[in-house]
Amino acid sequence: MSVAFKGENTRSKSAVWKFLIPSLIGVLLFLVPIKVNGEVTIGVGVLASLLLEGAGDYIPHFILILLAFTVAFTLLTVAFKPSIIINRPFLRNVFLVGWFGITTRVFGLAVGVMAFFEIGPEFIASRNTGGVVLYDLAPVLLTWFLFAGILLPLLVEFGLMEFVGALLKKIMRPLFTLPGRSSIDTMASWMSAGTVGVLVTMKQYDEGYYTKREAAVIATTFSIASVAFSLVVAKVAKIDHLFIPFYITVSIASVVAAIIMPRIPPLSRKADTYYEPVGQRIDEVQPKGVSNIQWGWRQALDKASTAKSPMGLAKDGVQTVLDIWLGLIPLVMSLGALALIVAEFTPVFSIISYPLVPILELMQLPQAAEAAPTMLVGFADMFLPAVIGGSIDAEITRFVVAALSLTQLVYMSEIGILILRSNIPVSIVDLFIIFIERTIITLPIIVLIAHLFVFN
Repeated sequence: MSVAFKGENTRSKSAVWKFLIPSLIGVLLFLVPIKVNGEVTIGVGVLASLLLEGAGDYIPHFILILLAFTVAFTLLTVAFKPSIIINRPFLRNVFLVGWFGITTRVFGLAVGVMAFFEIGPEFIASRNTGGVVLYDLAPVLLTWFLFAGILLPLLVEFGLMEFVGALLKKIMRPLFTLPGRSSIDTMASWMSAGTVGVLVTMKQYDEGYYTKREAAVIATTFSIASVAFSLVVAKVAKIDHLFIPFYITVSIASVVAAIIMPRIPPLSRKADTYYEPVGQRIDEVQPKGVSNIQWGWRQALDKASTAKSPMGLAKDGVQTVLDIWLGLIPLVMSLGALALIVAEFTPVFSIISYPLVPILELMQLPQAAEAAPTMLVGFADMFLPAVIGGSIDAEITRFVVAALSLTQLVYMSEIGILILRSNIPVSIVDLFIIFIERTIITLPIIVLIAHLFVFN
């Protein structure tokens, strides 16, 4: 018996090529690892690195201009509500914000100015706080999202997620309680950067392809650090000679956490409903008698045949980039700096980590007192544990500290802020609970592997 599908009679060779060519380019740019100058990266990463290398000295200047522009137009919009902005949904959403948005944007500009000119209080202007967000975090986000935002439609708008989703749903659903299409998010995060994976998830949620629960799970569970960043962390922690067992350990612990996290609160309690302004835009009910590959192929061609024109996709890509540049960068400058200030200039993380010391001693980790603060400081920034833990003499302890920092995933200087700014229903309290849960789940796994297989 034949089954009729939408567009079955009108589907043509042009739809096939419209699916295959953009999707192949998207795979090559986002999912295929390549080695450049001895480092593993992806095509989008190469483009971002070229821009960073070519214009790196000028990017902090550009960021300051961007911050000033955002503050000026935000204040103008809030105070006078000019029709040229209010009557345009995109501009209104970017510039018409509440007092929290105004405060973070003004403070973000202040942090940038103080860090750039090295003026003001040391705890803000320091190279380890304001300097980190201005010279390290913001430039990477700015360049990565420039190319990722514009080129992302190649990955998600021409049927690739539909095709792969149909093939992998029997793996993703029972293991991770997620649709098969989320496997693309996982691969994008793994091969490129967690921020790219979150960007994919944000767009898929906003367009009605993920439920609230699915989007929350994917954003907080699959934003795994890239191979390239993991190598940097290993080098800083002085364990790069153990990189292969190190990354295998991170991968095993992350997969175990990905299986457990969706089944416990707060993620398990998120509603399985879609983003209200758009509703459900996907039907995963597969007709009987149709194989996974047939169903995926037909869904992919349907998606490709309804994709926007190149100009329409380019417009959406530019808006995505501007939304992140004008909305996210000021948040990174303000909240990222605050997180680093707390980590660098207050004893908060040392105090709250005291209960971890006897636990680490029970796990037979040398220098447990020195390691304990690094276990929680990663909530501020993923890079801090490796930096602080790099001074620990015991190699096994440095190994555990560095691996744990990568499996905790949620850190407020970048991933956390990106999630909070999205429409995905995850609060800062949720993020902290998820961070603690991931620590509790992955720490014993990492310690066990380290004792039994790496340092035995």
